Amino acid sequence: MTTATHTRTPAGTPGSRLAASLDGRLLTPGDAGYDAARTVWNAMVDRRPRMIVRAAGTADVQAAVRHAREHDLEIGVRCGGHNVAGFAVPDDGLMIDLTPMGGVQVDPERRRARVQGGALLGALDRATQPYGLATTAGNVSHTGVGGLTLGGGMGWLARQYGLACDNVESFTVVTADGEVVTASRTGHPELFWGLRGGGGNFGVVTEFEFRLHRTGTRTLVAEFDFRAEDAVPVLEGWRDLNAVAPREASFSASVADGPAGGGPVATVGFVWVGDPERGRQLLPALRALGRPVATRITTPSYLELQSRDDSSGGHAYRRYSAAHYLRGFPTPAIEAFLLRGATDLRGTGSGAGGPGGGLPGGGLPGAGLPGGGLPGVGLQAHGGAIADVPVDDAAFGHRDTMFEFGAGSRWTDPAEDDARMAAARAAGSALAPYANGVYVNSLAAHDGPRGIRRAYPAAKLARLAALKGVWDPHNVFHLNQNITPAAP
Repeated sequence: MTTATHTRTPAGTPGSRLAASLDGRLLTPGDAGYDAARTVWNAMVDRRPRMIVRAAGTADVQAAVRHAREHDLEIGVRCGGHNVAGFAVPDDGLMIDLTPMGGVQVDPERRRARVQGGALLGALDRATQPYGLATTAGNVSHTGVGGLTLGGGMGWLARQYGLACDNVESFTVVTADGEVVTASRTGHPELFWGLRGGGGNFGVVTEFEFRLHRTGTRTLVAEFDFRAEDAVPVLEGWRDLNAVAPREASFSASVADGPAGGGPVATVGFVWVGDPERGRQLLPALRALGRPVATRITTPSYLELQSRDDSSGGHAYRRYSAAHYLRGFPTPAIEAFLLRGATDLRGTGSGAGGPGGGLPGGGLPGAGLPGGGLPGVGLQAHGGAIADVPVDDAAFGHRDTMFEFGAGSRWTDPAEDDARMAAARAAGSALAPYANGVYVNSLAAHDGPRGIRRAYPAAKLARLAALKGVWDPHNVFHLNQNITPAAP
């Protein structure tokens, strides 16, 4: 990331007037904290906003929106900064940084949590777990509650209690006009519908009210590693077990490079949130799938579970991903999943010349990179309470999904950008024939309108466009997976 040169906003300018109106801070290039505020999870994003409003409350967000509109500045909104496209950071625009608004208030008697728009998932979990309570909140603790929830919000509790968006009671929203409204089932119900899965298209959410559930604090994680070349029948059996699994179990699978000198490893298993002894009843069936090369059965606390997938490199990696929703997972899809966009399972974890027989390098997108440049791929099971929600209850679509698929690469050398991204796209393309849609939060910037059409069935997209035409007819909030407003 380049370092900003120092500039100051002269007194009496529009920027100084905005700064004077804020309870939070206004940052411009050269100010202490400017570069940190514009740094997001994907290190490929290196954009320079004209100004950053570090909002201390809803009134600051209102002031920022009004200022941006008055001065024709693009608006980006940062919660956790995890969107791989980096929409939060507008070049020469106004970035609304909600991270100072990270508070969580819990009412354990009513089982409700009021969560500010900049809170991270870890803050929500840490506030609720002392009471044995939780709500669906992703799998990585430094993800923002806001972006996750507005797109839908998958997590280890979703099969029991629905997606994050399914657990919202109300939203406090700053609209494109700079006004504040509360959306719920009884107030602005159509906006409430659209905010549950429609992304950041309709305003800036400064507070969420969530329902909480008595989850306890205990979990069980079961992981079985197999050589990828032996894993087709293993994944077939794992798929079939998932179909009859209790809702406390979220089945997951992955393929990644194995240890140096070895081939790729396929891992299958599940996460159980609840009494670990009940979860252990599933273990014999998993063990019967084959002979694993390694087994891990652990019982982390729920808080430990929620941070176990946190990125060890923080915001230092360049990142790219491809994703699908899968309604089924037939054997050809399993084979494509294991190949990760390559042409030969043998030796894909170690590159050409590996002990499994060698990976043909010619024509492969990541040829010459470590491990052949292949991305890691993963699956997480849907179903259960996600599918219980009526299809028209919220903007989120594809509730008949069986598994969510993702292929992701991370690296540090910009010279590898093209090859790494091509490899992730190749892994995604291999699963495309079996896909029925995509999670809107997983779309890349270049996916554009075609990606939006994959994220929402046609009828929902038309309804979302009409809603956008009501609440943001001039498309003020367009730095997102954008829905074009319908004409009045």
